[in-house]
Amino acid sequence: MEILEARIIMAEEVKRAGKPLINGFIPQLKGKKVTIRLVSGGQPITGTIEGYNPYEILIQTAKGQVLVFKHAIATIEPVEGPTKGFIITE
Repeated sequence: MEILEARIIMAEEVKRAGKPLINGFIPQLKGKKVTIRLVSGGQPITGTIEGYNPYEILIQTAKGQVLVFKHAIATIEPVEGPTKGFIITE
């Protein structure tokens, strides 16, 4: 009985630990351009976050939509445009 109770407590802690990222970081990026690098390496994916759920992120890229599984993501980097007052000189 004690092992079962410990597993239930651990499962509840895991659920609570995952919520801040879902409720904080990813929603702020929805509709914004990001670069996603995958754990497996290869070319990074750059596009706009169209939607997400607890397991996947839907990205609109120049070549079409891409569905990325969150467990395959190494990093997510917002692509920031020029800051206010940015001046190009030649």
